[in-house]
Amino acid sequence: MFANRWAKCGLVFLSLFFLLSVLEIDAWARVGGGGSFGSRGSRTYTAPRSTPAPTPSSPSQGTGQYNPAQPAPQPSAGGGFLRGMAGGLVGGMLGGMLFRSLGFAGGSGGGFGGGFGIMEIILIGALLYGIYWFIKRRRSEVSAGTSYRDSSAMDGGRTTAPMTAYEPEARESDVETGLRHVRQMDPRFDERDFTDGSMDRFFQIQGAWANRDMSGIRNLLTDEMYKTLQEEADQLRAKQRINRLDNIAVRSVDITEIWQEGGADFITAKIYANLLDYTTDERTGEVVSGSRTEPVKFQEYWTFTRPVGENPWKLSAIHQTE
Repeated sequence: MFANRWAKCGLVFLSLFFLLSVLEIDAWARVGGGGSFGSRGSRTYTAPRSTPAPTPSSPSQGTGQYNPAQPAPQPSAGGGFLRGMAGGLVGGMLGGMLFRSLGFAGGSGGGFGGGFGIMEIILIGALLYGIYWFIKRRRSEVSAGTSYRDSSAMDGGRTTAPMTAYEPEARESDVETGLRHVRQMDPRFDERDFTDGSMDRFFQIQGAWANRDMSGIRNLLTDEMYKTLQEEADQLRAKQRINRLDNIAVRSVDITEIWQEGGADFITAKIYANLLDYTTDERTGEVVSGSRTEPVKFQEYWTFTRPVGENPWKLSAIHQTE
């Protein structure tokens, strides 16, 4: 009798393990794990202004492609609300079944129920299949560029903002006004040179992230960004996961905001790109999440800052669109 009950326990716990493994598939994705973090000065708690996403057939800037020599893994919030909610609901249901099946529900037979029935087994199987189908469809939507993950929780000391709705599209006059202010202290500032440089920095930062070592591009990051990204890269190394970022193609880089405050220049650029984003086990080379063949399209807002004047730009924040 006890052996039979332990077999039932094993079936339930294996089911729960499968459920949690499926809900973990969004972990470790490109630089910053697909989250929003960093500092945008006084605008840290304001979502970047949005502009219409360009179509691949008519990019506003030249397309850039890059393939890191040794890509690496990517951090994440660890499942978030979906995992907590679904895990709690399913865990409760499966726990209830286990409770009843072990004879503690007060059923027939004087309180020692009849164990797993065929209907309970069918229900567990259907439930797990339904969750798998839902997660698979969600990943397909993400890879098609129709939805984007937005992480705004505090994590590991990040100064993340509770980003909600986006402000209306930035008027051209706002950007032009910002350009004039920047050029007052840096007359040689050129908008095209900045966007081209931002594309180069994007590739360099992605490459360092893939290698799980941000020290080589520390001069491209603010102290806060360097600390956050290196800590997450160290976590990936400890988990023996490598995030492969292959065939990166930047479709466009567009300036959406320019402003000055506290003796510093700030520029936010919308980066529209796609890449093959998948994570492998460092020991076996097995793909544990993502796809080697299905590219992921995404757009992110990268904010760069510098002391006013002719000084180098550093990445200070990344914001994900929804």
